[in-house]
Amino acid sequence: MVTLSQKIDNFKLPLQDFLACNPFPEPLTLGFFYREKMRAIHHIAPNQELPKILEVGGGQSGLTSLLYPQAKITNIDFNPEYAKAPCNQQERVNFVCGDATALPFADESFDAVTMFDLLEHVPDDQKAISEALRVLRPHGFLLISTPNENWRFPYYKFMQSICPSEDEVMAEWGHVRRGYTLTEIKTLINLSCQKYATFINPLTVLGHDVAFSNLPHRQRRILCKILSPLTWLSYYLHKPQGLGTETASVWQKN
Repeated sequence: MVTLSQKIDNFKLPLQDFLACNPFPEPLTLGFFYREKMRAIHHIAPNQELPKILEVGGGQSGLTSLLYPQAKITNIDFNPEYAKAPCNQQERVNFVCGDATALPFADESFDAVTMFDLLEHVPDDQKAISEALRVLRPHGFLLISTPNENWRFPYYKFMQSICPSEDEVMAEWGHVRRGYTLTEIKTLINLSCQKYATFINPLTVLGHDVAFSNLPHRQRRILCKILSPLTWLSYYLHKPQGLGTETASVWQKN
């Protein structure tokens, strides 16, 4: 019997095991876009010992604890209801209800900070980044994922008849901005980008937009299955620096 510790590729979980933990419902149809996100995050994540990690805005997904199964994780989120989520009930995970712009932790407390799909929700993104860097130890890593300059909803105009408007989607998801270029994130962080990877490309985006369309659930699932050969092919052919609508990146503190 293979134990979890035997599966661990040094410090981060091997890619296929990580993808198999996709927490999004129906991960191979409506949740396929989340697989793309997880692959990009895994690509940029450092494969080294990071004993204490802060996940900012981790909610109920638990991505950081899945990615680094040996680390002690602190997950801080503004929604207190997420304390009940299974991922936050693990012995090595500590859930804290709090604000990304006022982290209740001492300076240089963590070896890494993750901010997956967070900054686009925070009005004072500069303060959130400043707080993340404050609690990050020297030479620690900041891992980020955000929509980028190519993001729009729906991506193709011909999908507008079955999709909510971009304003409606941004309001529903709580986005205060559309996204960031790498240059804009670099300006916020004032560090050099160590590595980045894009995801949700111009072909896989079809399944993403169907998943969030106004169609009934059954029709959305059927359409995603019909699109699946194209989705899988473009997923496998996608290069980390290819055209995508979202970006995962890693930055190291001096």
